Amino acid sequence: MRAVDLIRKKRDSGEHSQEEIEYLISAYTRDEIPDYQMAAWLMAAWIRGLSRAELAALTEAMLHSGEVVDHSYLPAKKVDKHSTGGVGDKTSLILAPIVAAGGLAVPMISGRGLGHTGGTLDKLEAIPGFNTSLTLAEFKRVLRKCGMALIGQTAEIAPADKKIYALRDATSTVENIGLICASIMSKKLAEGIDALVLDVKTGSGAFMRKEEDSAALAEVMADTAKRMGKKCVALITDMGQPLGRFAGHSNEVIESIQILKGQGAADLRDLSFELSAWMFFLGERTKTVDEGRALAAEMVTSGKALEKFRDCIRTQGGNPRVIDDSSLLPAARSHVEVKSPSSGYVCDINCLNLGVALARLGGGREKKDQNVDHAVGLEFHKRIGDPIKTGETLVTIAYNADGQLQTAQKMIATSYIIGDKRPAARPLIRRIIGC
Repeated sequence: MRAVDLIRKKRDSGEHSQEEIEYLISAYTRDEIPDYQMAAWLMAAWIRGLSRAELAALTEAMLHSGEVVDHSYLPAKKVDKHSTGGVGDKTSLILAPIVAAGGLAVPMISGRGLGHTGGTLDKLEAIPGFNTSLTLAEFKRVLRKCGMALIGQTAEIAPADKKIYALRDATSTVENIGLICASIMSKKLAEGIDALVLDVKTGSGAFMRKEEDSAALAEVMADTAKRMGKKCVALITDMGQPLGRFAGHSNEVIESIQILKGQGAADLRDLSFELSAWMFFLGERTKTVDEGRALAAEMVTSGKALEKFRDCIRTQGGNPRVIDDSSLLPAARSHVEVKSPSSGYVCDINCLNLGVALARLGGGREKKDQNVDHAVGLEFHKRIGDPIKTGETLVTIAYNADGQLQTAQKMIATSYIIGDKRPAARPLIRRIIGC
């Protein structure tokens, strides 16, 4: 085969065979196909699209470009969750201990960042000593001991994805449902899981802002997983406003611990329990999703989930005392409140702008290689539908450097739309796809 022939075929709307996809990915991973030819193919695929069969073949080829983790040493079913991310999305820190405490194994390989606000790894690294850079052997050791492990992508996992994603980033071919699907699913399936629950966000703070686009991505990912013999369900969930009451890495660790203690924001608790319930159901731990919800609640009320998180922190080198003493986490030096300019009801929130403001203050990433300040954060005092009076606090900012403070304050203030009438309630879970 020749790369130029495959580029021409996709350019002319042809459909690749599985063998052609396998050749393209394996040859590029071995540096036998240059970047300029792969870039041309990516643009052709971006414009012409990929069929469901091509997507499954692309995912499988990227998956098998590296090691597929073997967890046959574990008697329990292996189940994971993937979120497309958003402001205040910290459910991984909550559901992994819940599900592991409930008897399933949760091998979670997470990302460095989810949009502007940073990702699961950034949150975990707010915990002093917590090591997310484990080898596969260490990953298995932690998983065997705790029933859960939370790490970043290793060199052995889907190396083709890492190489191709860098090229997509440089050639403006990131925002394509098929290529997004192959990137996500190749990494997730390389974890050696039996089932996967997808949390696909929609709304102003989501990667896909329109619900129909979020549903399209969810359908493609769920179909790809099933074509590869994995159980999968996708929940389309709201990201038209922050999830929970806090964003920022120390803040989100504290809020996750609150939920595991039976406290905290209702929306964050409800979504964490719902995702856990589906994990229990797909992992055959419960016969129904309702039983899964009950089991999730039991793991929290009994304290077992909290102790599981403590055990995981200790096993991955972190200080488990953060569970009881939040002062051990990084804390910002200064705080300032953003006040409401008028009275009425919170009718809408530009959630993306809140994430950008957090990044401007150092708590997220506007650039790929930007370091994050774990102490920077936002506390949200009002949700959509809440009444508000002039001068009441909308958001409290925790910050260390004031260089971008005024810009962030303006962005946050203008993110809230105040109106005279209370808006209709928005469902947290819009729809469920794939089950």
